[in-house]
Amino acid sequence: MSANRPDGVEALPKMGVDVPGAPPECRDRLVERARLEWWLADGGDPAALAEDFLAAHGVALSDLARPATHDPHGTCGAALFLSAAAGARAAGGAAGAPTPVPALPDLAVVVYGHADRPAPPTRPGPGGWWLGPWRDSWTSAAHAEAVTAVRAAIGRGDVYQVNVVGHAAAGYAGDPLPALARLGALPGARYGGTLSGLGWAIGCASPETLVAVEHGRLVTRPIKGTRPATPAGRRELLASAKERAEHVMIVDLERNDLARVARTGSVRVDELFAVRRWCDLWQAESTVSAAPADGLGLAGLLRAVCPGGSVTGAPKLAALDEIAALEPVGRGASMGAFGWVGPGRVDLGLTIRTAAADAERLHLWAGGGITWDSDPAAEVAEAAAKAAPVRALLAAA
Repeated sequence: MSANRPDGVEALPKMGVDVPGAPPECRDRLVERARLEWWLADGGDPAALAEDFLAAHGVALSDLARPATHDPHGTCGAALFLSAAAGARAAGGAAGAPTPVPALPDLAVVVYGHADRPAPPTRPGPGGWWLGPWRDSWTSAAHAEAVTAVRAAIGRGDVYQVNVVGHAAAGYAGDPLPALARLGALPGARYGGTLSGLGWAIGCASPETLVAVEHGRLVTRPIKGTRPATPAGRRELLASAKERAEHVMIVDLERNDLARVARTGSVRVDELFAVRRWCDLWQAESTVSAAPADGLGLAGLLRAVCPGGSVTGAPKLAALDEIAALEPVGRGASMGAFGWVGPGRVDLGLTIRTAAADAERLHLWAGGGITWDSDPAAEVAEAAAKAAPVRALLAAA
């Protein structure tokens, strides 16, 4: 494991703690006490590294089935970020193409304690903000060809569904952190927040729960199915056999993922195909939950659910193989896990609607699930619709 950064990358400006899921009553008193940053090239199992590092710094998550004890004078909790590539490594799947943001670690764990007094409010730095034009890593035609290739793989029986993701980057001038922090204000951004390090920062507007521990149960809320947020769009989403089939495939995958680490017979679907709004889109969401098996720790949970099924496909390992063959650019900060962990607490969002900054560029990813009934042009348009609100907010002065 390593906390070293690539040579030649300057530190990005700092701002206050803005991690998704951090306790609201603690946010103005949180101070960093320890940090782990790890890249794929460092080797090892990122899930085990995260659990061991947390345990060494006062956050024991070795048995999520047992009530946790919390020292109010000790560690408050920690930010946890895990890239899609790191999740694939932990699950034993293909990691995909190289990341376009090599300064960004594949695993970041930042442990926080409490300061004696609230921190002073963060003030924006001097200078303006400029964001250049976005340059996509593939053309609309190449994206459509990838959709067609997935349909061919489905026709051969290799997979049932694959999530295909594209990347875009734009140069910038100024401090990127205020722009990234604005993403958390987007409607429906359940996991809105930021995290930064030396030469990198991420901003998240995700509505999707990858995995959480709520009232003693493991919970995941996969999102699949998108339409414009109009009355007609809602009716169309509810009536679409294609979207419902795509959604149910992922619900079944998530049931299987949780069953691997759950108490026998405890997995249930609490809500199926509920239509909710994110910005200008309707999206279908389900809730799957289970009781954790005795002795389940954070590492085992991460191996079971990462990368998230709604951004891989089914079967998961076969879908990862297709993704690695089709996507020319790695997923970087996107399609991973980001949120808060603490004694007896896990609350991680899936990093969709997520942007990253290095010292020179902002990076953004968007895509969608491909099934046999997918229309290539419609899939390209859906990815653009998902990226549009994020691009607009990042460009705001």
